[in-house]
Amino acid sequence: MDTPNPKRPCLVPSVTSSIENASSLPIAPGFNQSNIDMTISSFLSLSDLPLFSSPLSIGCSFDRVLDKVIPSEAGTSHDEFDQDRFLDRTLQLASLLYKSTKRYIRKRATLQNSISWPLLPELTIKVFSMLDTKSLMQASACCSMFNKCAMDRVCYSHIDLTTAAKHVDNGVVCIMIHRAGRELRSLKLGSISPSAGYTTSLLTRSCLTPLTFNHGFAGGLLRSLHLYCLSMMDSKSLSPVLSACLNLTDLKIVGFVSGDRLNPVEQLVSLTRSCRLLENLFIESYIAASFPTDSSLLEVVDNCPNLISLTLLRFRLNDSIAQKLIKGFRRLKYINLSSSPEINGSFLRGLGLICKDSPLETLILRNCYTLKEREVLQFLNSLLARDFKSIKLIDVSSAYGLVSDGGKRTFEPRFPIEELTKERSDVRFVAIFESQSSLLSSRTGEVYSDGTSSGSSNYSSEEGEHEEEEEGQEGQEEEEEEHGNDLE
Repeated sequence: MDTPNPKRPCLVPSVTSSIENASSLPIAPGFNQSNIDMTISSFLSLSDLPLFSSPLSIGCSFDRVLDKVIPSEAGTSHDEFDQDRFLDRTLQLASLLYKSTKRYIRKRATLQNSISWPLLPELTIKVFSMLDTKSLMQASACCSMFNKCAMDRVCYSHIDLTTAAKHVDNGVVCIMIHRAGRELRSLKLGSISPSAGYTTSLLTRSCLTPLTFNHGFAGGLLRSLHLYCLSMMDSKSLSPVLSACLNLTDLKIVGFVSGDRLNPVEQLVSLTRSCRLLENLFIESYIAASFPTDSSLLEVVDNCPNLISLTLLRFRLNDSIAQKLIKGFRRLKYINLSSSPEINGSFLRGLGLICKDSPLETLILRNCYTLKEREVLQFLNSLLARDFKSIKLIDVSSAYGLVSDGGKRTFEPRFPIEELTKERSDVRFVAIFESQSSLLSSRTGEVYSDGTSSGSSNYSSEEGEHEEEEEGQEGQEEEEEEHGNDLE
């Protein structure tokens, strides 16, 4: 049996690192770069000879040269190490040529893309700025030209990392904010899907700190901030960030957590203190707590004089607070106080007279457990008397029904639908009631402003119709679709 070939000795030092980092090595005496370039150019300029098989092929020429050079070197040094080193150096030179050729191919492809691409770089950047963040990252990986365009700050004006919430950490957020710089206008973080829960996020309470760097360089012109299901993000960690976002007009927090377990409204004071330009405020509380004080409520009203849309979900508000909110925010057009267990509807009495000049168009009171049938009926009668001329949409739908005069719950309230349709055709009234027992049989009681009824249990389709009725409130209704069933 033939003895196996002995192992080749380890080569020290590494020739690979020496060749690839040639600039760090001392230049040998007599080295002439122009001669090296001419030699490589002559080699690459060989005529179109066959590569293999033929005796005149370039491959056979390589074999003949190696057969001549290797024995001569081995004969002079009588050292197998020199022979192995020469072979390794030959392979490394071939590898360098291969890598240089690949780089040139990519460079040539990039040039070809820039020539054949129909849009100017400015228009390409404009298109990329309309993509969501995940699609932008995919486009930047296509070619060097796209990557260069995708690095423009304008492309990161609207950062949306909700589609990849499970893979986003503080480092990713910091990089995105740094790329946007002064161009940052909107930022969305967290998981929109309620099924994702509050424990899958890799973000910590310091994830928004880059907005405060360099005296709020990135956060100074931020207009919209949406945070979804970030349980570690409480008021203490948010307040310093919002103090750097002086131009914020849209704030949305789903799953808001009060850090010291005080009432969420108490925490809204610190959150809104620096955001006096807020026009849209959407807060869904993670837990319901005690009633807020009148002083804190008035301070929130004073902090947001320009508020147009207000959504407070799962807040423990009563009728007195609801009335003060509607009366305090003089520019308010949309208010959603759904899932407030203490609201019985008494604040609706005389609301049209108190807020005679109010621009309020939409009033949402879904799943308010103690909402009374009589109070809703009186409000509808005031609408028939045209006390509240600006109102366009009222929604009192509830999975719990309404509280009747006898204290029992009713899922078939008696409302003047026909009169309302005739006298106030501009008003959309929605009352969808689904008892817990009917969930198994899929039967519901639905009342519409057009006087018709339906046995369908399609709750989301009705919500879609709300979106069509509410101009300028599309974002609010989309959130209601996503979280309405979860709140029930």
